Amino acid sequence: MAKLSLGTRLFFSHLLVMIVGLGSFIVIAKLSSPQMFVIRLEQLEKRGIFTVRSARTYLVEGFKTAWNSSAVLSVLAGATAAGGLSYWVSIRVTKPIRQMKAITQKFAAGDLQERMPESEIPELNQLANSFNRMASSLEDVEKRRRELISDLTHELRTPLTVVRGYLEELADGEIAPSPELYLRLVRETRRLERLTNDLQELSKAEAGSLSIKTQKISLFPILKAFIEKFADQLFEEGPQLILDCPPDLPPVLADLDRTEQVLVNLLGNALRYTEKGSITLRAWRDKNCVWIAVIDTGIGIASQDLPYIFERFWRADKSRASYSGGTGIGLAIARRLVELQGGTIEVESELGKGSTFRFSLPIA
Repeated sequence: MAKLSLGTRLFFSHLLVMIVGLGSFIVIAKLSSPQMFVIRLEQLEKRGIFTVRSARTYLVEGFKTAWNSSAVLSVLAGATAAGGLSYWVSIRVTKPIRQMKAITQKFAAGDLQERMPESEIPELNQLANSFNRMASSLEDVEKRRRELISDLTHELRTPLTVVRGYLEELADGEIAPSPELYLRLVRETRRLERLTNDLQELSKAEAGSLSIKTQKISLFPILKAFIEKFADQLFEEGPQLILDCPPDLPPVLADLDRTEQVLVNLLGNALRYTEKGSITLRAWRDKNCVWIAVIDTGIGIASQDLPYIFERFWRADKSRASYSGGTGIGLAIARRLVELQGGTIEVESELGKGSTFRFSLPIA
């Protein structure tokens, strides 16, 4: 059995309501009107206005005939008017649904530009707004997917081209093998290895399959050790590393290895983009969590770029990727690792003045 469309259902529902209403009216009127008419005649007779005993039956039959004729005409006129109005209403109500169907078919064909217009019906207008938000999200996801493929291809092409070039020249005898050449090949293969490891890590993090072993840990010695470790990587003219953390900071419930991974990523980025000034590693308690912030005085991030900073393969300046050696995945992994530990990660930045990355961990 074929299913009825929404417009057909609305049309028949309006007709059914009209038929039930008119039917109830006709039945009640047909049963009660003759009796009420006779009672009215008796009242007139009692008042002595006129006598209609001999013509009562004729009058009642005439009234029934007139009533039946008028009832039929009323039903025909009411059904026509109600049918036309029901059809018009059903067309108006289902118009946004038909538009949405047409737009979804375009989406299926790859065209994500169409949007739903506003509707006069509040509920359908809310549906249209939700649909448009979903469409914008899908368009952004598709855009990010294409950028991901492009960026991933670029990241893989560069080291593969370098390795292939050296190997072809070695095979043709155009260059002689040397320790420096082997070190270049090792550096490029490590770059590929780092990229594949980051992609695998991100895939596991987004799927929620990363093993998170939370335990009670004290942050002060960990942060102090990080400052000492990264201080060895700085040149004399480089930025100054500062630890701003109270020794009595309460312990947190977190995964030690994953927390260190997040800190390595944030401090590494700060060192990469801060040539002078300072990098401050700060920690403080706020209600039921402890916040850890990496504050630098580096190049900063433009305000329009901040909403995308934790997207995978996203960079504010794609031209600096080769210089920095980053894969563009680290912050995406860091965000997921923090979320898996029950915390949140945020960023504040101003172009040319520096950035502040901070994340929270629950107190044990």
